[in-house]
Amino acid sequence: MINKRLVEHPILDCPEREKVSFYWMRSTYFAYKGEMLSSALIANGFDIFGHHRKDDSAIGLFCANGQCANCMVLVNGKPVKACMTEVQANMIVERLDWLPEMPLSTRPIEFKPLQVLQTEVLIIGGGPAGLSASLEFEQYQINHIIVDDKPELGGKLNLQTHKFFGSLEDSYAGTRGIEIGKKLAQKVMANQYADVWTNSTVLYIFKDQKVGVLKKGEYCLLQPKIILNAAGAREKFLRFAGNKLVGIYGAGAFQTLVNRDLVQCSQRLFIIGGGNVGIIAAYHALQAGIEVVGLAEALPKCGGYKVHADKLKRLGVPIYTSHTIISAHGKERVDSITIGEVDSHMKIIPKTEKSFACDTILIAVGLDSLNEFTSEAKLAGMKVFAAGDAREIAEASSAMFNGRIEGFKIAQALGKTSGEIPSEWYEKADVLKAPPGKILAYQNGKTEAGIYPIIHCLEEIPCNPCTSICQKKLITIPEQTIIGQPRFKGSCMGCMQCVLICPGLAISLVDFRADRDHPFVYLPYEFPHRVIRINDLLEVVDIEAQPLGQFPVADVLNYSQHKMQIIKIKMPKDLAPQAIGFRLQKASVTEGINRVFTTLGIEDTTMVCLCERVSVAEVKGYIKKGITDFNQLKAITRIGMGACNGKTCENLMKQLLRQEGIKPEDQIPHTRRPLFVEVLLEKFALENVNEMSSDINSATGQATSSSKNKPSFT
Repeated sequence: MINKRLVEHPILDCPEREKVSFYWMRSTYFAYKGEMLSSALIANGFDIFGHHRKDDSAIGLFCANGQCANCMVLVNGKPVKACMTEVQANMIVERLDWLPEMPLSTRPIEFKPLQVLQTEVLIIGGGPAGLSASLEFEQYQINHIIVDDKPELGGKLNLQTHKFFGSLEDSYAGTRGIEIGKKLAQKVMANQYADVWTNSTVLYIFKDQKVGVLKKGEYCLLQPKIILNAAGAREKFLRFAGNKLVGIYGAGAFQTLVNRDLVQCSQRLFIIGGGNVGIIAAYHALQAGIEVVGLAEALPKCGGYKVHADKLKRLGVPIYTSHTIISAHGKERVDSITIGEVDSHMKIIPKTEKSFACDTILIAVGLDSLNEFTSEAKLAGMKVFAAGDAREIAEASSAMFNGRIEGFKIAQALGKTSGEIPSEWYEKADVLKAPPGKILAYQNGKTEAGIYPIIHCLEEIPCNPCTSICQKKLITIPEQTIIGQPRFKGSCMGCMQCVLICPGLAISLVDFRADRDHPFVYLPYEFPHRVIRINDLLEVVDIEAQPLGQFPVADVLNYSQHKMQIIKIKMPKDLAPQAIGFRLQKASVTEGINRVFTTLGIEDTTMVCLCERVSVAEVKGYIKKGITDFNQLKAITRIGMGACNGKTCENLMKQLLRQEGIKPEDQIPHTRRPLFVEVLLEKFALENVNEMSSDINSATGQATSSSKNKPSFT
């Protein structure tokens, strides 16, 4: 029996958990209590969740966040999203290769009487922005309800095993995201003015200023005075040949599987997108023992922090800038990828194609704000604020800070304070979301005495924990800001704290005290499950991943509280200041494969709508006939009519229309269905739908659903 679960991880604990059994296609498998069904299926080796009714192509997980519909399965005869459904003992799960028949009845359906609950503020989303706002409300005794669709508060912080940037004072810099999420959640759970609704989803904001919420499976109405939209963002998708294959994940889905649910969902991964999200996901993959074949970024330079990209390169992962994906290959699942170099107009340069064997492709090409709730609230005439990614896409450190700012604004709007937001709050918020700045030269002078840090952080980014942790205050940033290049000056005591706290693993120590010609170098290491021993030969590299030579390990220093080790190596004095890491991944992992590449018929396999399997070629055909209204195209092709309600294809359609010469201002926007996510009708009915179906079936002699594939269990 296949088991793809992680049994060890350098950062995360892999504890024993209570097992529950469930049925998948008539056979019994086990999951862990509290686990999402999609993770349980993939852990048991099943990544194909069904086949599409239109072309019989395989369907599998993409977002793991309830935003798309790729993971739809049948549970006890009802369609559900596997990524949002907790496994229950003896649950019967089937592929959605058939559709249940709707029971027919002449009986009138009565709707549940609904109690309308009052609250001062509704916070939609329990991530870093929403939690920070909640803590601000506590100061002003503002009663509020937090609604989050996950089992635990913390949002995307719960997926981040790396240390955060920013400052110690404002954004927990130097602390891992998973720990920040726990700290914020614990504080909010102790907040007497906060009512926390997890496993709950906001469905819609109605014109009568009431909010429909599915609270732990039960429908109810809320009537808040003010709404704070902190719902986050959804991941963008891409158009490329083969984009419907199973094994193509959003970055958040991959991190959910690996870091939340401890499922090793891949053996060989290729990443598209060189922002912080893509680069960090690659690092997370290496931590989970997954080979990272490469990363492609369409721009000439990665948009993520240089220290992140440098860290990845020196571990042995090649980064292909000015490259993008052309096609994914495979019968039902991904088995390889082809990328190509692009020119300044983002056109593929002929004969630059490169192909690589991989079983998973991770798409990390940006996010779209979940701004629907803001728009709905404004249409209803309600007071609404937004924070975090629902307001603007930025780092989590920025989300925490602007959540605090929006919380203060709401306190003002409720008349809880007459104070003004300090101007430095806005200044810090702007700094924390600032893009990377200039790349500078090394600042350390060449000294051949004592012990001192070498700071390999050459890019101006909002980060200064090294300046705060230094006991002797020998590391500073010019003008005492948090954005700039840290510099060292003075007599170091060799405490290692700057090495341990640096989020980019970009500080080493050079020690000349024992030997002026062959000093010791202390290098940070976050992969203690890949054991390094004294006298092992390591291929030491510089900041650009260029090899400096092989050198033996003199000592391994363990810092279990930091989930890190520091590797002590003896090197020649001229090379020691350049050393910052060593290669882990073998070069053979990243070698390409020979593939005969052709663009013939490539658009026929490129999907613009995954739910309804609508191809780019099909849509382009209608655009060339003059049909450019998204809603008209929707009526003709069914694009946007799937279960995801256009969340994935809307952005792709905008790109396609623009590519075909339709300016954004001339595009007629997609009219979405009202509800944020699809909901079983029984949630609104007074009577139990199963009981009604049973009455109907006994009277008509029909089964609740009909299919030759439906299992029968006794």
